Amino acid sequence: MESSNFDKYPAIRIPGYEGWNGWTTIAAALAQKANSLQQQKMVLALDCYHGVATHELATQLQEQLPGAQLVFAGDAMLSEAAINELVYPYVTDDPVFGYITPLSLLHFFDEKKIDALQQQIAQQGTGLIIVYGTGAALIAPKADLLVYADMPRWEIQLRFRRNEAGNLGASNTGDTFAYKYKRAFFVDWRVCDRHKVSLMAHWNYVLDTTIAGHPKMIEGAVLLHAFSEVVKRPFRVVPFFDPGPWGGQWLKEVCDLDPNEKNIAWGFDCVPEENSLLLAFDNIQFETPSVNVVFNQPQSLLGKKVYEAFGAEFPIRFDFLDTMEGGNLSLQVHPLKEYIREKFGMAYTQDESYYFLQAKEDAYVYLGLKENIVPEKMMHALQDAQEKGVGFEAEAYVEKWPIKQHDHVLIPSGTVHCSGANSVVLEISATPYIFTFKLWDWGRMGLDGKPRPISLEHGKNVIQWDRTTTWTKEHILNKVQPLGKGEGWREERTGLDDLSFIETRRHWFTGTVPHDTEGRFNVLNLIEGREAIVESPAGAFEPFVVHYAETFIVPADAGAYTIRPYGESEGKTCATIKAYVRTDHLIDYRIN
Repeated sequence: MESSNFDKYPAIRIPGYEGWNGWTTIAAALAQKANSLQQQKMVLALDCYHGVATHELATQLQEQLPGAQLVFAGDAMLSEAAINELVYPYVTDDPVFGYITPLSLLHFFDEKKIDALQQQIAQQGTGLIIVYGTGAALIAPKADLLVYADMPRWEIQLRFRRNEAGNLGASNTGDTFAYKYKRAFFVDWRVCDRHKVSLMAHWNYVLDTTIAGHPKMIEGAVLLHAFSEVVKRPFRVVPFFDPGPWGGQWLKEVCDLDPNEKNIAWGFDCVPEENSLLLAFDNIQFETPSVNVVFNQPQSLLGKKVYEAFGAEFPIRFDFLDTMEGGNLSLQVHPLKEYIREKFGMAYTQDESYYFLQAKEDAYVYLGLKENIVPEKMMHALQDAQEKGVGFEAEAYVEKWPIKQHDHVLIPSGTVHCSGANSVVLEISATPYIFTFKLWDWGRMGLDGKPRPISLEHGKNVIQWDRTTTWTKEHILNKVQPLGKGEGWREERTGLDDLSFIETRRHWFTGTVPHDTEGRFNVLNLIEGREAIVESPAGAFEPFVVHYAETFIVPADAGAYTIRPYGESEGKTCATIKAYVRTDHLIDYRIN
């Protein structure tokens, strides 16, 4: 295999602006700004996303600004017991799933404690007062300066695993990762996102606290300007990778990852809710959650019709599933749209597809049921496998199909499925990816040595028993349809299903392929060829080079663009897979 040219740290250049690097320069800049206001008393609110190390903030502020009085916003929160009771209906006792909370951050605070802190601030005669921690802006809503310390969700998950972070308003750093992640997914991140969005227009400064002990700061107006620039051009988010019990070896080589890792199971190359953006200002590289662009520039990024349907959510994700020299994924099924709304409060479900980026000769996929399956018999066999450890004969119930490189299968919700060993899947799906009901995990343990949760009751309620061999072959297995061609290119529709809002198009090309967002965002991956270049016929953005297996986003506002082979790929055949939202019969997916 050729040496990897996969860019693990794609940066978006925003020239003409500088920031601050390190606590010493950041504190000096804040002190200078405070002094410039020439007030005897100055209140600075340093609000934080969940997961930010507030003890680091307090230590550094005391050291760098010794004359400042510190007020911790967390002191005004409800008791931990009261917060646990507050969030329980959304966290639930289910080991994996909860319910999307409608709570706001204010619900986590005690009004009397807020009043007490506000009186404490009011009684301070002169000097600098810094209110810090999640909810600082609630304690000091009329602060003279607002600083926001942000944190990508992926970094929060890593801190969960290292027992460095607990949940919002909880001292539960030692709880299991699974519990902390579930509570964050259904409660913390929803609450903190709503609060962050309410503050964005008022940011004076924003802190990048992704790397512990090495903060960076940029002016809030500059960061918002950067977001407006991002949505004018193609861009990539920062990918992240994770091992798993079935993981393979392909991504390690292709994406230039640590060869000492046991395996890599997942590669998250376009999940804006959890990925981050790298913004290259003149003197710093600033990391920020990529979902901030969705929050701040939803219509320019998504397009008017998509935004009207989904709100400020990015509804398509691309990720890799590597089983090369690994094992089968868990046998699974995803909830129907009505079920996910009723049970979990999600507006839409995980219709998905498997695009086989690589496959060995013996690769296969489990997809759909055998003919004439008796549901009660299959569920009884799954129950026995779970409770008695007797194993489950998957091939007696689920159809097993041979697959090859560049096959594409659609997996509408309710369809039993899993990818087998010795393949690399580019998974193209709707975004609510946590909602996988595992039916059978081949009797293995997770990386923590414990059984992975099985969701038979949920699975039983959503399996579509009529999706058998004949139906699968006719409707969702390699339904490739030629659409058009031009000089040096041809276009195909792949994986389309009437039940899904996602359209996928594949282009094979040796020349220049014309594309147009037509007012809705596109997500693409270079599935064949070493590199290609994306250009604007009107010169609306600088040429953008992508490499093999890299996923990139073309915002709705980018309009017309072209893709052609580049560099070592010139004169050779390349291919992209493109996904976008079908707006011809789009319904309103939002929850009121």
